[in-house]
Amino acid sequence: MKTISFKVTDEEARAIRQAAKRRRLTVSEFLRRRAAGTESPGGAVEKVRCEFTGAEIFAPLTGTSLLTSEQVREMLADFP
Repeated sequence: MKTISFKVTDEEARAIRQAAKRRRLTVSEFLRRRAAGTESPGGAVEKVRCEFTGAEIFAPLTGTSLLTSEQVREMLADFP
């Protein structure tokens, strides 16, 4: 695995460490996810009631699209 190093200010280093700690990640893993674009959006997850079943579910995150029943069926099609 390659090592990449770069310079940041003391304030930037502190902010990066705090953000990684909040997510319970190492600094390396936090930065790796941010660079790859796989870092999930921040913020608290909101719970809502499903309008069809009345079950408590997680609301979609800001900036993401709704997960449809068709998408779920496609994901589970190969599930044993």
